[in-house]
Amino acid sequence: MVGGGQLARMTHEAGIPLGIKFKLLSDTPQESAAQVVGDVVLGDYRDLDTLRSFARGCDVITFDHEHVPTEHLRALEADGIPVRPGPDALVHAQDKGVMRAKLDAIGVPCPRHRIVSDPADVERFAAEGGDGTSGFPVVLKTVRGGYDGKGVWVVRSSKEAAEPFRAGVPVLAEEKVDFARELAANIVRSPHGQAVAYPVVESIQVDGVCDTVIAPAPGLDPELAGQAQELALRIAQELGVVGHLAVELFETADGRILVNELAMRPHNSGHWTQDGAITSQFANHVRAVLDLPLGDPRPRARWTVMANVLGGDYSDMYYAYLHCMARDPQLKIHMYGKDVKPGRKVGHVNTYGDDLADVRERAAHAAGYLRGTITE
Repeated sequence: MVGGGQLARMTHEAGIPLGIKFKLLSDTPQESAAQVVGDVVLGDYRDLDTLRSFARGCDVITFDHEHVPTEHLRALEADGIPVRPGPDALVHAQDKGVMRAKLDAIGVPCPRHRIVSDPADVERFAAEGGDGTSGFPVVLKTVRGGYDGKGVWVVRSSKEAAEPFRAGVPVLAEEKVDFARELAANIVRSPHGQAVAYPVVESIQVDGVCDTVIAPAPGLDPELAGQAQELALRIAQELGVVGHLAVELFETADGRILVNELAMRPHNSGHWTQDGAITSQFANHVRAVLDLPLGDPRPRARWTVMANVLGGDYSDMYYAYLHCMARDPQLKIHMYGKDVKPGRKVGHVNTYGDDLADVRERAAHAAGYLRGTITE
């Protein structure tokens, strides 16, 4: 696996019961996965020679992020190394412009969008709606490199639109969707075309970062949930995705779904599956990239809630564990071994049960206590 973050850490954990020999390419020995994986190679994933050396002896290469240069992945494939997902699929998660063009071509509903060249072009885009979407504010995104709200701007005038262009990469303009909430459809697909779909979840963002995920999305019309799952499965098939695909969606105020983003790796909106599904996203990603039969994605409980633990001021995690575990014996805590920094994802908790209000309160309390924003 290329990338040493928490996704690699949890994917490695899922492979242990299967006896999978897991090799990791990590930037530093302090990375989350590098702390627990036995076979760690330190190096820069942007260097082709490093990637080629790392790939020798591997049956398959997969990723915990989308940032490996597309041309490097093509070179690995030319060397005979299976890359999953492959570069022809992964480029749609690497480049938002490529993604939007492909989704348009296959008839997937998306927000109105266009690549823009400068602030004046942003103003022209804002005026092009003609269907109730014209005018500011407009969402601007650098086509490559953004995540967790980085590389994304909401601008209310052409004067505010200068910042995104300073990166020197193409900028995508999108209408600011009037959405009721954000959803995510998570699916996993294997090389021979088997695929499974998890329940559609509600994803609650705070300051551009995922805060809470509720599985399944409460009050979601079953027909719309089915549409979202079918849409994610179709995108995976059309793009040739192998492994886990997260399709982040807007549920609009008038009851439609629009595709916001794609991620071709285990995803924050699927962390609930570790404790809330029969087969987790991580276990199914391992199965998929090795072309093993996929596991059952159905939920174990009526409701599961995942809450991210963000870096705060709590220095003594042991006493935080004492409180949280004593208060809620069913609580599942997953910490990533990261240095605590304000706003940084350092772990998550999962709670489950039959009473949604109770499950949400338990998750919020545990995440807040581990962060240090709740003290009792």
